[in-house]
Amino acid sequence: MEFKRDTKEKFHVITLPGPSISATMTEEISSYLLSCLQNDVKGQPKSVVLTLQDISSIDNAAAETLVKLQQKFYENNASFVICELQKPVEAYLDEIELLELMNVTPTRSEAFDIVQMEEIEREMMDEGNE
Repeated sequence: MEFKRDTKEKFHVITLPGPSISATMTEEISSYLLSCLQNDVKGQPKSVVLTLQDISSIDNAAAETLVKLQQKFYENNASFVICELQKPVEAYLDEIELLELMNVTPTRSEAFDIVQMEEIEREMMDEGNE
């Protein structure tokens, strides 16, 4: 599977290739996304904006994996925002009651804004703990 990664100042924008995400792909997706958390270099982005613009279907196991990945990122003080969901994927995630657990935005721009706001919140919390 070929992932497209665009590294910004504070985060990575990762686009998954379409047209679907299945359980058989979850290990490769998890490994790739978790590699973003492995950066120990100060100033390197750890947060991810995951673009699903090319995905028209997702199965339950893959959806659950995305929820677990998001939790892992937040446990590691990094953001994980999903954007540009196709209507069938959004409807399916809502149907299996996972959409409400995900940090989802309609556009990349809104996803970028959330990552930036969460970064500011983390910086403010760090200053308050000193």
